[in-house]
Amino acid sequence: MTLRGSIASGLALLGVLAAAPLADAHGPTRQKVTETVEIAAPADKVWAAIGNFQDMGWHPAIAKTEGSGGNGKDAKRVLTLKSGGTISETLTKYDAAGRSLGYEITAVDVKVLPVNNYSATLSVEAKGSTSVVEWRSAFYRGFLNNDPPPELSDEAAVKAIKGVFRSGLDALKAKLEAGG
Repeated sequence: MTLRGSIASGLALLGVLAAAPLADAHGPTRQKVTETVEIAAPADKVWAAIGNFQDMGWHPAIAKTEGSGGNGKDAKRVLTLKSGGTISETLTKYDAAGRSLGYEITAVDVKVLPVNNYSATLSVEAKGSTSVVEWRSAFYRGFLNNDPPPELSDEAAVKAIKGVFRSGLDALKAKLEAGG
């Protein structure tokens, strides 16, 4: 083997060895959840039910909503859950004409909701005489290091968010289609 070949082989081996620890140190990946529901009600009626950032009484898990700033950017709210936990959130975007709002969780105990760096958008789209509500989010699991405990894993975080979304959307549909 030539000197040039030996150097190339050595550099290639160093590259493989240097990359090896990276394969195990991947950490969490951003998770995404999107849930939708079609509601037999006009979009304006659906938006009137969910479009006020300061009132999340339409969700069955919420005991009360307290906040400030109305629907203005950076408005704040604290959701008190029927289970007793709280979630603090900030409004990041609000478009009444487009029937859409975006928010992020600023504080939550991972025992209440096993997520970190959570942001979401809730929107209503007219579809003839019905409406489609879409709730989508992106977040990291509750445990940000490698080897999370099962209750703070990616799977636990996705399951929790899907449960929150599904129960909220199903309750909204039942309420509005019953004339509420």
